[in-house]
This record gives sequence, C-alpha cells and structure tokens, in this order.
Amino acid sequence: MNEPVAYATSIAKPGVSRGLISITVMLTTIMVILDMTIVNVALPDMMGALGATSDQITWVLTSYIVAEAIMILLTGFLVTLFGRKRLMLVSVAGFIIASALCGQADNLAEMIVFRLMQGICGASVIPLSQSVMVDVFPKEERGKAMAFWGIGIMLGPILGPTLGGYITEHLGWRWVFYINLPVGILNLLMVWTLLQAEAGRKVRADWLGALFMAVGIGSLQLMLDQGNQKNWFDSGLIQILAAISIMTLTYFVIRSWQRPDSIVKLDLLKDRNLATSCFMMFVFGLGMFGTIALQPIMLENLLNYNAQTTGLVMAPRGLASMLGMFLVSRLINRVDLRLIIFTGFVLSATGTWMLTQKSLQAAEVDFIWNGVVQGLGLGMIFVPLSTLAYETLQAAQTSQAAGIYNLSRTIGSSVGISVATAILSHADKMSQSGLSAHITASNPAVTQWLATQHLTLNSPQAISTLASALQQQALMVAFNDTFWVVMLSFVALAPLLLLIRRPSPH
Repeated sequence: MNEPVAYATSIAKPGVSRGLISITVMLTTIMVILDMTIVNVALPDMMGALGATSDQITWVLTSYIVAEAIMILLTGFLVTLFGRKRLMLVSVAGFIIASALCGQADNLAEMIVFRLMQGICGASVIPLSQSVMVDVFPKEERGKAMAFWGIGIMLGPILGPTLGGYITEHLGWRWVFYINLPVGILNLLMVWTLLQAEAGRKVRADWLGALFMAVGIGSLQLMLDQGNQKNWFDSGLIQILAAISIMTLTYFVIRSWQRPDSIVKLDLLKDRNLATSCFMMFVFGLGMFGTIALQPIMLENLLNYNAQTTGLVMAPRGLASMLGMFLVSRLINRVDLRLIIFTGFVLSATGTWMLTQKSLQAAEVDFIWNGVVQGLGLGMIFVPLSTLAYETLQAAQTSQAAGIYNLSRTIGSSVGISVATAILSHADKMSQSGLSAHITASNPAVTQWLATQHLTLNSPQAISTLASALQQQALMVAFNDTFWVVMLSFVALAPLLLLIRRPSPH
C-alpha cells in the first residue's frame, strides 16, 4: 500500500503513495463518523448548560442526522461541479468551523443551527473518501483499500460513546466538539498537500427534484428519529411526516429516474451489484446499529454496569471487526467475496444468537465473547460488500454511486435503531403481561422466591419487590426477543448473495 500511484488518476499528486492517501481519507472519515455517536453520552451534561429538557436535547442529534442524510446524496453532483479536492477542503474546513461553534453554543437554538452546519459539511466526507479509495486503487487491490477505509466506518460507532464519556467526564462536554479542531486541521493540511485539484464543470440541475428529495429524506429521518418518543403512528406529527416522505420521495424517484439533469443518478441502480449491495447495507443497519444501540442500555439499566465498564465490554467487538477486515484483505483476491460475506453472516448471526441466551446472571466475559464473534462477522461483511457494490461500475460513476450506497447505510442505521427500539418496547409490554399472569398467591414459586429475599406475601415490601423483579425479568426477555429479530435479519440477507455478480478471483 505504500507504492506511488502509477496509473492514470487526477486526484493524487504524482509520487504520492497510496498509503498516505489512505491515511488521509481514513482520518477524515473517522472524524466525521465519531461525531455521529460521540455526542450521545454528553447530552445529559448539555441539557443544563443549554437550558433544554430531555425531549428537546435530542434535537442536537436529530438536526445532524437530517442534514447529513439530505446532503449525502448531493455528493456526486458537487464533485462534478467543484472536483473532489475542493469539495473535500470545503467540507473539512466547514466541519472544523461548525465544531468550534458547537463548543461555543450558549443555548439550544444555537446548538441546533451549528449541528445542522456540521451535518451539511460532514455529509460529503464519507462518500468522497470512499470514492477516492475506489479510484486510487486498482481493482485487484480495492478490497485492501476498502478494508482500510472500513476501519473508520466500523470503529466510529463503537468507540464514539466510550471516547465521548471519557472526554465529558474529564474535560467537559464542550471538548466533545473541540477535539475535532486539531484532527480537522491535520486533515485539512493532508488533503491540501497530497491531493491535486480536479477540473470542475457546470452542470444542469433539476432543482425541483432536489427540493422534493430534501423534503422527503428530511421527513423520513425526522419520523425515524422521533417515532419512538411520539409513540409512532398514534402521533399526528408522525403521520404527517410519513405522508410527506412517501409522497415526495415517490415523486422524486419517478421524476429523476432517467432525467439527464437529475441531481442523483438513480439509474445507476440498474446495476444489479449496486442495487443489491445498497439493499443489503440498508438491512445490515438493523443488525449492526440495532445491537450497538440496545446493548449499552441492557448492560447499564439491567446489569448496572457503569459507562466505562460498558465501553470496555463492547470494545472487543470493534477489535474483532478490525481482525475480520484484516482477514478479508488477505483473502479478497483468492476467495469468492460472496463466500466471505456468507461466512460473515453466519458469524454475525451466531454472535447475535449468543446474546439471545443471556440472563440477569450473565458475566462480563459472556458479553465479550458474543461481541468478538459478532464483530468478526461484521468486519467480514462490510468490506467485501463495499467492494462488490462498485465491481461492475465505471470509474466515473463512483462518486454518484458512493452517495447512494452511503445513504443506504445512513437510512439503514436510523431504521435499524428505530425498529430495534420499537420491538424492544413492544416485547417488554408483552413479557410483563405474560409473566405477571404467573405471579399469584397460589403459586408456590412466588412464596419460595420471596423467602430467598427474607419476605413473605404479607410483608409490606413484597408487592414492590415482586414488581421490580417482574420489570427486570420482562425487560431481559424483551432484549432476548429483540436480538432474535436482529439475528434473523442476518439470516434473511444470505440468499441475496446469489444476485451479486463476481468475476473469478485474480
């Protein structure tokens, strides 16, 4: 990976090694990906400083997610207009400025505006970095490039909460944003030094279609983010957002499918590999982000782990993902990538199945092992899937394709978290109802259990103790049921591998 780029490409300066290009784009990717999750643990501290309620403070996350989802699809158009180096410089510089402003925010309104700026500026970085890696490396080395790039994508969501908790505890919540400044400035210097400008060109744009796209994706993301808080379709707001997203996105797709001036080249989805990979990455969001979102809640709320212990227990999943990517980089030109992905599905499903077997008596090492198995599988899925997505596309199409592919990941993560949380809430109610039917005075098991707590049916604390135990056991059952659904999502994806075309290994 350290040899100079020797074949025709206009993005790397002559004599610059592929290794340096890889480090440059990976740093930008890690910075942006981390910022999606590092803020989560700082929200309680931000509430007091910004004068926000628990419901209001979630807009700090929502504003970023909505802006990123809307802008990510515009990456291909902006690349054509400005070129990749200029767009990368503007994106990183804007992200640095927005981060500094977020750290200075004095109220919730300011924070939301500055987070919108962050999302707008950071959105293009991920598809841009992937596009650069795809173009700089020849096809036979593209798997290694995707493995290196995937480290940032996979580690960001896992390390973000742990790093955010440490920074918030020792430096204060404002440093969650300030930490982007030195990293961002280094990124800016590397992009300026190592990449060379490409000629941009003016292009016609269907701005009406772009407006419908922005409204549709923004409404969809708002619906997914606020759905659980608003009790989904019992809320008029959620119903309105659903109706708006369906109508506007349907019109956008019909209008833009083959228009030459469309902002997003949706006709790229005629490519079977890209379309299948996008769908698989969308569903992959349920497996990856559903687990990452729910497991910390289970560890902290049910097993009383503190934030640091939770982070340490979940960290091996990230390390195992790195190992999976390393294995893929060694096998990618020797083994059919579809076989590697299938193996990843098996490992991910197995690791998730191990989560379904947990109880309130589970030890820390039990969670570490299931994280290792699942993480190894996730790493073996992500890299080859990202490689196959561009396998049958022309080089000039990668920026547009990267925007579509990464939107699938972004929307998939939101859907995954929302679906997993909704299933957990429903399963919790069902479990409480089912278990409470067995808690009666005539059930000898109830009397025996109370005796172990040094209580009887007539003790004043008996009802509250039983209610607390019921809630804990019901929630544990609900987590197990939810992880069953996550496991099935990996199983259901496996047959889709038959739709992907793959040339013979080199």
